[in-house]
Amino acid sequence: MSRLLHVESGPYAPPAPARELTAVSADGARLHVEVHGPEGAPAVVLAHGWTCSTAFWAAQIRDLAADHRVVAYDQRGHGRSPASPACSPEALADDLEAVLRATLAPGEQAVVAGHSMGGMTVMAASARAAFRAHAAAVLLCSTGSSQLVAASTVVPMRAGRVRTWLTRRILGSRAPLGPVTPLARRILKYGTMGPGSASHMIEACARIVHACPRKVRYSWSQVLDLLDLDQGVRELDVPTAVIVGTADRLTPPGQARALAAALPHCTGIVELPGIGHMTPIEAPELVTGTIRELVRTHVVQVVSEESA
Repeated sequence: MSRLLHVESGPYAPPAPARELTAVSADGARLHVEVHGPEGAPAVVLAHGWTCSTAFWAAQIRDLAADHRVVAYDQRGHGRSPASPACSPEALADDLEAVLRATLAPGEQAVVAGHSMGGMTVMAASARAAFRAHAAAVLLCSTGSSQLVAASTVVPMRAGRVRTWLTRRILGSRAPLGPVTPLARRILKYGTMGPGSASHMIEACARIVHACPRKVRYSWSQVLDLLDLDQGVRELDVPTAVIVGTADRLTPPGQARALAAALPHCTGIVELPGIGHMTPIEAPELVTGTIRELVRTHVVQVVSEESA
């Protein structure tokens, strides 16, 4: 495991899981899965984004695991899940289904939260049988369903072909990220975080992102470039909350507004002033609080009604 995988102290140091397991996807890909919190508690499933890992959700896991059963997994090729030649939205959906089946009992429902590519995973899986059986509600953080490269404002110039071409070259670069240096932190902060992000937040994000293997980063960048999950959004027929930062350059607020408009059952969109793309790290209390509210409204309530 890379020494850069995560920070080792502070609020973004990942807590030790209650147990770990391996979920096997439809094509045989093996996925590292962590389960935190007490058995029998309301369930939450967390799907991280491109170049991240379970460590990205450290703040949410630490808080929620006190009274929820929290499932977090590494997307294929990320964290402790081995790389796979199969990189596609369908593979992401297969993987989420495998995790749900491996960790939730038949009929058990959970809130599923996805950040960035994790949100795209949810959209890709929206019509799948296992997802429909287990997802009571969804949180989409800092994500979009299509036209990701064209919409990105990482390159500070007017929208158009030139900006799209430059953005594609930057996000799809094969260059290694190298060690986490002061310059690397500044670059990562500009591209992914809000201007007021604290140094410990930047450090946590940098450690996680720089640990992602170069080939994995490149392979998934090509998938995201061509992504079109607009139909998946229209089929996401569960209560869904949307969160975005106003300073998000990777999936700007316009992407979130389009999601909110297309979702069959959007419970609301929250735009966070000055926050960038890394909302679970930049605004941990709000993200965690939104998950708790979705559980309270759509999971705990369902359980109590069934037992009444």
